[in-house]
Amino acid sequence: MTHECSFLADLPLDDDQVSFATGRREAHAADWGAQQTGEGVVPDAVVWAEETEDVATVLESATEHGVPVTPYAAGTGLEGNAVPAEGGISLDLTRMDDVVDYRPDDFQIDVGPGIIGDDVDEYVAGDGLWFPPLPSSGDISTIGGMIATDASGMQTVKYGEVADWVLALEAVLADGTVIRTGSRASKTSSGYNLTDLLVGSEGTLAVITEATLELAGRPQQIRGGRAIFETLDDAAEAIFDAIRTDVDVARIELVDELSAHMANEYLGSELPDAPMVFLEFHANHGIEEEIGLCQMIFEDHDVVQFELSSDDAEMAELWEVRRELAYAEANYDPELTPIHPGDVTVPISSYPEIVREAKRIAGETDLLIPCFGHAGDGNLHYTVLVDPEDPEFVERGEQAYRELVELALDMGGTATGEHGIGQGKQAYLVPEHGAGAVDAMGRVKRALDPTGTLNPGKIFPADGRE
Repeated sequence: MTHECSFLADLPLDDDQVSFATGRREAHAADWGAQQTGEGVVPDAVVWAEETEDVATVLESATEHGVPVTPYAAGTGLEGNAVPAEGGISLDLTRMDDVVDYRPDDFQIDVGPGIIGDDVDEYVAGDGLWFPPLPSSGDISTIGGMIATDASGMQTVKYGEVADWVLALEAVLADGTVIRTGSRASKTSSGYNLTDLLVGSEGTLAVITEATLELAGRPQQIRGGRAIFETLDDAAEAIFDAIRTDVDVARIELVDELSAHMANEYLGSELPDAPMVFLEFHANHGIEEEIGLCQMIFEDHDVVQFELSSDDAEMAELWEVRRELAYAEANYDPELTPIHPGDVTVPISSYPEIVREAKRIAGETDLLIPCFGHAGDGNLHYTVLVDPEDPEFVERGEQAYRELVELALDMGGTATGEHGIGQGKQAYLVPEHGAGAVDAMGRVKRALDPTGTLNPGKIFPADGRE
């Protein structure tokens, strides 16, 4: 669908803030997930906002002209959240990357949506502070994108999601109205919780232009390493047992033998082709007690090897392997393509079962389905690899993917623990939440964006307005 966007030339924007060039538009057609599947859509124009007033001006004018606007940040999403599904304007927020204010005594920082997550950590490090909930893509993804998708990562088991560390937001509605939500206070019971409403809304309700984040003191003791198991079932059961016993672990990641093999091929690493658990403990004191408790629990599940270190270089190498798994899978076999990035999450008691089911489905369908994930919070990442030139192969993969999502929902879990709905998981919104709840979501969408300007074609099964 093509939209006339010549009105952008009449707005108070600098020449370098607006582009109709083919290359610039093509660069905003897809996020990482859509690139893998070839499902990008080229926008009619790209606008780079540099301040809140730019966002307000563009949205007000776009709404008046009936042109859709899709917020765009670093393009690291996996569900097509930033794809301009109906064309129109791709609103790039990466130039809004400033630290607006920093209050170390309050453990708070105000930042623009385009700032990279790791840059926040670097900015506050001199005061012994950090932003704990950063996802594993924190070195390439923006704070605005993380908030829009309600991101989380490897440390969720101890520190929670990004949403748990957002105190307040500035955002712009579709008609150009600038609103502020939340406050700098550590708690409030004043009015509707609009902050949480915007978190995870994927740019369909408003465009975030500033965020007030809570910070934490850096732990004085950090130990990390891995545990190797005979079977994947032993590893998954050990994780459940550790969480049930309330072991104070900061990261506890499952890596199956297939994922380990793929990482070795891609990175030249030397992981054993065996099921393993990557671990990291954070504390200010008493860390050895928690490590000892965890090791004792793992020994009850026939752990083969349990090795931890406090060496920064060794830990960095370990977590690099974990961070690169998605790329390792995508590049494993040139004839195979990941069809969807699975990120189901289930109650922790069901975690061993969902892992078993994933491997059962892989065996029954004769498919490669590597599994890994933020196991401590019940999150399982899995990838179904198919030959895109073989329709039967693709359908077999789609069926396997659907079955695993449906099993997660049957267990009381969710279709997406951290990637969002976007375009890829729209079919699961009603099965997960029920028609009544989805209708309520649609009413909220229509109330805040009656013209359907903001990121149409996302979240809802139909057209994003429901």
